[in-house]
Amino acid sequence: TPNGRSVMIAFRVMLVLMLVIISGYTGLVILEHGLTLFSVFFLEIASSTWSGQFNLDFFMMLVLSGLWVAWRHGFTFNGVVLGLLATVGGILFLSCYLLIMISRGATDPRSLLLGDRESLNKTSDKT
Repeated sequence: TPNGRSVMIAFRVMLVLMLVIISGYTGLVILEHGLTLFSVFFLEIASSTWSGQFNLDFFMMLVLSGLWVAWRHGFTFNGVVLGLLATVGGILFLSCYLLIMISRGATDPRSLLLGDRESLNKTSDKT
């Protein structure tokens, strides 16, 4: 539908903007602080502060994102690897992943969300 097409175009634009912003910001942080992400991240969680609470909440969202990617691929080996990358890579990975999935034919929200599950559902509906 025309409306669905414009929604997906806006979604792709948003993904590209997110990728550009997080890439630039990540580059600046690496230049300023080095590659100390994991130690800082988990030390904040261990500190039981609001920063730690935010990091723990964010980590849970990353895990959920990784589980969705793995589920989308039927928990195959490749799906689990992609899920782990989503968990570690955050929006840097997920924006690229979603743009690739859209370019490979997931041109509507349903196929983008369900991935391999959509074809599994269509097969089970025929039986």
